[in-house]
Amino acid sequence: MPSPAETLEAIGTGDDEATTCRELTAFALRTCDAAAVDLTAEGRTERVAAAGSAGLLRAPAPSPAGLPAVRAVDGGHPLHSWTLRPGSPPVYGLSVALARHGTSYGTLIAVRTSAPFTDHEAAALHFAARVAAVHVRHARRLAATERVALHLQRALVADPGRPHPNLLTAGRYLPVGPSALVGGDWYETVRLHFGRTLLVVGDVMGHGLDAAVDMNAYRSTLREVASTELAPHRVLRQLDALVAGDAARRPATCLLARVDPARGTALFASAGHLPPAVFAADGTGRLLDVPVGPPLGTGLGGYESAAHPFTDEETLVLYTDGLVERRGEDIDESLARLTALRLPPRASAAEAVDALVAGLDARHAEDDVAVVTARVRSRTAHP
Repeated sequence: MPSPAETLEAIGTGDDEATTCRELTAFALRTCDAAAVDLTAEGRTERVAAAGSAGLLRAPAPSPAGLPAVRAVDGGHPLHSWTLRPGSPPVYGLSVALARHGTSYGTLIAVRTSAPFTDHEAAALHFAARVAAVHVRHARRLAATERVALHLQRALVADPGRPHPNLLTAGRYLPVGPSALVGGDWYETVRLHFGRTLLVVGDVMGHGLDAAVDMNAYRSTLREVASTELAPHRVLRQLDALVAGDAARRPATCLLARVDPARGTALFASAGHLPPAVFAADGTGRLLDVPVGPPLGTGLGGYESAAHPFTDEETLVLYTDGLVERRGEDIDESLARLTALRLPPRASAAEAVDALVAGLDARHAEDDVAVVTARVRSRTAHP
């Protein structure tokens, strides 16, 4: 018979209930020919895991109400055993509730043809079902917490503003990992006077709800400061001073680009952020030289602006480090991989985002990804 230590080691290696149930059925096969787990949620019962002889599991089991109860050694939830004789040989079955603290999450069904289950075997399966119930309860609580966090984060994250009609933009946010929880990466567009638009991309340190809350605070503060029409480096200076006064606020990197289509220029300022990239009409890319100041929240200031030409033949790209950085790789190599990409000739802003995400495999990045592209509208440009 498996020991309690073996049971604890074999069941509950993951954080989702499906994995736990598969592990429980695999463990039960040590004492039976077939096993299955039926879970109940929101009033519905579904078989989520099965192992062993499928033919034995198709044999109809009596309802627990009509079965004799076998008392568990700890006086917990009852076990139900039965013997079916639809033919030869007989089938011996055991039904065990996955229950904890008065709540039943489902049932473990174990069947075999060799002999009825002994009290020791029944007690071992009961203990395994209890262990599984603990992990199922944990998985459901974790899933519920993630759902709440996701709803809160989505409520915090406002959609980017709209640029002037003379500027075409597209953006994408890709959270890291399977949970799709919003983190601290973001992008923004702010309309200014005289047909100018301020493009912003930022990255708050960390992930999850706390990073999303700080990110929302940065965005809200930046919108207010940017509306004063200050130069990008002065926007960063004021934002840094305001954030530095809150000791609980996480540091963040940020890159601003004030695009002036009428003059064919863009004015940049950076707070510890990676440089912007520009792709020419033929799809070739290069990085722009922008002075880099300290991250926001340090209170050190020292930001500068740098102007670069920006024509309607070019595509501007602002991004967070998740788009390019890979574990164990030098940042210069990462940036070189970005500029080595070839965008579709005269790609629209949306096509450029798609090409960047695909070309850099951003959906499998090791960090959150935010990227925004911009093109000056011309008579031949596409949205």
